[in-house]
Amino acid sequence: MTRPFPGAPKAEWREWAFAVRREQPDASAAVVEALRDFLHAQGARRVLAYHALPGEPDVSALQADFELLTTRTRFRPERHLTLHPYATATEVSRAGYLQPPTTAPQLPLGSVDAVLLPGLAFDRHGTRLGYGGGFYDRLLLGYAGLLVGVVWSALLLPELPGEAHDVRVGWVATERGVQPCNGNASTGA
Repeated sequence: MTRPFPGAPKAEWREWAFAVRREQPDASAAVVEALRDFLHAQGARRVLAYHALPGEPDVSALQADFELLTTRTRFRPERHLTLHPYATATEVSRAGYLQPPTTAPQLPLGSVDAVLLPGLAFDRHGTRLGYGGGFYDRLLLGYAGLLVGVVWSALLLPELPGEAHDVRVGWVATERGVQPCNGNASTGA
């Protein structure tokens, strides 16, 4: 499948990214190793992570080194994410990933040192191609901590379509290591 042109609709980019992701071998151990070293060097202790969907890099092995949190998707009263201890994720969400039950203890975003952000693709400017719900954009609006996109290197691109409300990451982690976006070595983007 041919990569869409930069101005193509996000739906075309998502279709392309899903196809590319299906072809990637699982190199989660290399991603975790790179993240472990990077997060330790940054002094991170409490990290918001995700439970991987099929085809995403699995970062769950970081539990041995960091206090991991994860999200629960909520649809009422408005669409948003809440944060909970990683190990409490025992229910399957509508999207198919593990999430905590509604009764799991909640923690504030301000207590998080770093956020590991899943995505279909990222670009070298920190733009994320997500799944289209805007949940992370709403959650991370105004967050000043470390934002790290996590993706396979085949899905780290020169440019993706973005919108003004998109939260951008300062770093991207792949199986080849962690690199700053657009020369950005600050905590956020």
